[in-house]
Amino acid sequence: MKLRSTVGACLGALTLVLSLAGSAQAAQGNFHYKYVDGHGQEQFATLHDPHSGKCINLYPVGHDDEQPGYGPHNDTDTAVTVYLGANCQGAEWRLKAHGNPAKDTLEVRSVRFDAPQE
Repeated sequence: MKLRSTVGACLGALTLVLSLAGSAQAAQGNFHYKYVDGHGQEQFATLHDPHSGKCINLYPVGHDDEQPGYGPHNDTDTAVTVYLGANCQGAEWRLKAHGNPAKDTLEVRSVRFDAPQE
């Protein structure tokens, strides 16, 4: 009976540790960018606490047949690579953590945030 209780406690602890590790995989803060909608109006978009380490195609500019977004501003706690192409392809630029807004001439369709430093 003690073995069963010990195994159950270990599995519970492992589940807790794995869930905490998953939540740490997000950049903390906001990433902003601008885009022009289908009516020709400038819009602003924000990713709040974006996931780190994977490619994110930005809404609604994350397809190569759409007009790209522009003027990105990385106000998160991790650096980000912004890409002109969808799926983190094409020309790329690095934006530092808590940096100043980029010029509107910097176009973007997808991004990848660095994993947070521990």
